[in-house]
Amino acid sequence: MRSRPVDQRVRIRILRAGGLVLAILMLLAQPAILGAAHEAIELVGVGLVLACIAGRMWSILYIGGRKNCDLVTVGPYAMTRNPLYFFSTVGAVGIGLMLGSFVAAAVLGLAAYLVLHATAAREAQYLRTLFGARYDDYARRTPMFWPNPSLYVEPEEASFSPGVLRRTFLDGVLFLLAFPVIEAVEHLQEAGYLPVLVSLF
Repeated sequence: MRSRPVDQRVRIRILRAGGLVLAILMLLAQPAILGAAHEAIELVGVGLVLACIAGRMWSILYIGGRKNCDLVTVGPYAMTRNPLYFFSTVGAVGIGLMLGSFVAAAVLGLAAYLVLHATAAREAQYLRTLFGARYDDYARRTPMFWPNPSLYVEPEEASFSPGVLRRTFLDGVLFLLAFPVIEAVEHLQEAGYLPVLVSLF
């Protein structure tokens, strides 16, 4: 009996709940590291979020519109079986750093990793039923989550779905929109309009 595709709604609900927790954290917490060091941490966070957006768009060029229809094993999918999930985890760490907090970065990164790694493991079972020995061979040589750049294979050509690419770009922009919101909250806290209940390193 063939297993069913992973229900992505569960993953989406968990990540939305995490976003709600993040929003509450933003309103009640303030970074313990201030000044130039704080600005440097934020810039690293922005860099990671930009890497997330670029990495997700790069990945979607190869698999957009073909997920569960074709086994893609080139480009970013030659280095890891789940580049979209890997880059999303990088973005979660970046958002934590944009908050100016190593603790927030670690918590968000770990939460994203646990949810997305578990989803990837369930998806692997389904893909095995679809592609059989081809997927087993792919899984033997390719890490499930953490990329191995030495495995990179450049395809001769690639096609993509403009609609899927556009949606992926808009999803990535949501990561970046966190930055002006975080900055606005920090200014409101400094002006005394929002209470600060805890400082996070």
